[in-house]
Amino acid sequence: MQYEGRIFRPPSEAHSLIVQATVGCSHNKCTFCSMYKEKQFHMRDLQDVLDDLTEMAGRYPDVRRIFLADGDALILPMERLEAILTLIREKFVHCERVGIYGSPRSILRKTPEELRSLRELGLGIVYLGLESGSDEILKRVNKGETADEIVTAGLKVKEAGIPLSVTAVSGLGGKELWREHAQATGKAFTRMKPDYIGLLTLLLEDDVPLERDFKAGVFELLSPEEIALETLVMLKNMDCEGSVFRSNHASNYISLRGTLNRDRETMMGQLRDALEGNAAYKKEPMRAL
Repeated sequence: MQYEGRIFRPPSEAHSLIVQATVGCSHNKCTFCSMYKEKQFHMRDLQDVLDDLTEMAGRYPDVRRIFLADGDALILPMERLEAILTLIREKFVHCERVGIYGSPRSILRKTPEELRSLRELGLGIVYLGLESGSDEILKRVNKGETADEIVTAGLKVKEAGIPLSVTAVSGLGGKELWREHAQATGKAFTRMKPDYIGLLTLLLEDDVPLERDFKAGVFELLSPEEIALETLVMLKNMDCEGSVFRSNHASNYISLRGTLNRDRETMMGQLRDALEGNAAYKKEPMRAL
């Protein structure tokens, strides 16, 4: 099997077969992200993808989950996605779910009928990056879409019957916009009510533009305590009945997990304990992306 560059996947795809359908990220301009900076985005030759899947089916016939990489494989034209999902259905008879990253742009380009067709062919989850519910922050980090556009994309996935996982980044507004980030992001999650919510914490590396802003004093990172307060405000602004909430990534200072709204008060209590000095924050050297 061929694979170009470093492998990135959602935490929940840790035990999945990962097959590269596109290389890199179709946007690849976010100022905080270093994931695909060494790659020039392109679509892999369809036959190469199908050959990789056929080879892996011979080696791992009992695979139950497959993730189609890289950063925005949903941007592929429908005929390519249909061919890939059809082969997966034929070759991997035990596969229960196919996952994929979808940018707001690639989701919005698909019609509702096309998304429903992908679901029927086995697409079992779409991972969408919200990053922040604040348009000002999204503009500053060069996300390329507004919060409304991202929410519309998420709702479109849900309306097609495809489970939706959405991530945001704690600390992305810095000290200047932390409260706006917390409130607006909580409200954006409330509008989408994703099946899964993932909250990472900003960690700058590899000389990305936002790291250069930090070194120049233009952007101020939040302390662990300030991240805890921001997360507390964010949860206060979230009404997402039934959404599975996870803030237990390697980048997070405090590990939180629960189901909203049932466990919201418990998670907020954990944050208050930390703010009152009754719980420890993860040490900086232990954080990773």
